[in-house]
Amino acid sequence: MKFGIDRFIAEPTLRAPLLGKRVALLAHPASVTADLVHSLDAIAALEDIQLTAAVGPQHGLKGDKQDNMEESPDYTDPVYNIPVFSLYGEVRRPTGQMMGTFDTILIDMQDLGCRIYTFITTLLYVLEAAAEHKKSVWVLDRPNPAGRPVEGLTLQPGWESFVGAGPFPMRHGLTLGEIGHWFIDHYKLDVDYHVIEMEGYAPDAAPGFGWPEDRVWINPSPNAANVNMARGYAGTVMLEGATLSEGRGTTRPLELFGAPDIDARAVIAEMRRLAPEWLNGCILREIWFEPTFHKHVRTLCHGVHIHAEGPHYGHADFKPWRLQALAFKAIRRLYPDYQIWRGTDFKYEYTNDVLAIDVINGGPALRLWVDDDNATPADLDALTLPDEAAWNDARKPYLLY
Repeated sequence: MKFGIDRFIAEPTLRAPLLGKRVALLAHPASVTADLVHSLDAIAALEDIQLTAAVGPQHGLKGDKQDNMEESPDYTDPVYNIPVFSLYGEVRRPTGQMMGTFDTILIDMQDLGCRIYTFITTLLYVLEAAAEHKKSVWVLDRPNPAGRPVEGLTLQPGWESFVGAGPFPMRHGLTLGEIGHWFIDHYKLDVDYHVIEMEGYAPDAAPGFGWPEDRVWINPSPNAANVNMARGYAGTVMLEGATLSEGRGTTRPLELFGAPDIDARAVIAEMRRLAPEWLNGCILREIWFEPTFHKHVRTLCHGVHIHAEGPHYGHADFKPWRLQALAFKAIRRLYPDYQIWRGTDFKYEYTNDVLAIDVINGGPALRLWVDDDNATPADLDALTLPDEAAWNDARKPYLLY
């Protein structure tokens, strides 16, 4: 199969509309060709493309910002002598100065298929700026490594944020190119938009189920180390709103959870007692870890590693969002007074006076379910299943593969 960038490089007819145009590239470290050449270098080498600017999302064009919520500065590329603008620095939205450096912006970013992953919000902001400044946006499409499954509550009105670009569930099941089409229709944007589609992409095919087995995985952000992380991220990202460690400061971040003051074996047992069907499609493994930075730094934690990989992975059955919700519920049952949630003093993605867990979930419903002693897994399903069904229907017109 071919990703959008590989087709763009290999097929001059696709590039023909850009002849004589000033072109910018929005990319990150995983923006590479099949031969692992970075897209910036591959596009700069094309004689028929006039590359005039580059843009980096969260974690930077180079992916040099390891921790979350670390801003990147603007700079001048030392090889190509073009400006490199940051959309996670002094600004989150493109400025008029940025927009004035190009006629068309190419977007080549590996996404994870999760609402909270900020690359889709950056896509929306670029589309809105392009509509205002009459610029063209081209997405060089890439796979959704989490595949087509949909899971989670729909973001509620008023809860929009940099980690909540629109009213859809946590796990949306679209590629970046597809969700761009949805953004344009939903927000009624008048913008010149094109998707260079992948060739031969089969999102439901085993064994990759979204990620082709013949492509090398490269971290799109520093803590997205492998496909297992991408599959589980729609659940483990909620740990950013909790006091539990999500494994930052270890070699397997956002694939695990734990803390110094929980009994992981007891948590797993309680999860199995409460909703064993929510643990299908993966294996939970008891672990011990000591983060080198971030939460519980240099403190031994007892935890759980979520393995959505190998022969035990069940793509249709794996429910990462419910699994992590169930872990919270089990901890609440075992330790009723445990301080699970980070407080409002933690300014998650620069929000004010709201709990990070609510920002992440696009509303308070998940937290309220966890903290309600009488709420059952069936109650969470009753809230969530209608949202998932509605999104499955709403996204159908935008599926390109």
